[in-house]
Amino acid sequence: MNRNDFKSMSTDELWALHEEVAARLATSLLAEKRILEDRLKQLKGVVEAERTKSSTGRRPYPTVVPKFRNPDRPSETWAGRGKTPRWLAAKLKSGKRIDDFRIRKVA
Repeated sequence: MNRNDFKSMSTDELWALHEEVAARLATSLLAEKRILEDRLKQLKGVVEAERTKSSTGRRPYPTVVPKFRNPDRPSETWAGRGKTPRWLAAKLKSGKRIDDFRIRKVA
């Protein structure tokens, strides 16, 4: 449409044209929004699939059997991994040997 066409139209005609344009614009925006939402769903599915495929987590490790026991408190044990417990460090400092605290295997 030409600018001259708008100038020759009455207010009622312009308002009707405005409503028609607004309705078509709303329809096309909704259609475009649906397309974009479908794309997002597809992308989200791909991302979720990659996340679950790559993040299987840590493999299950077997439980570590304790190798040392505190004779004063038998519930305190140490598997020999990580930092030495305070009770064992204190006993070693007092002159005991680490083998004195080793748990013997019962055959």
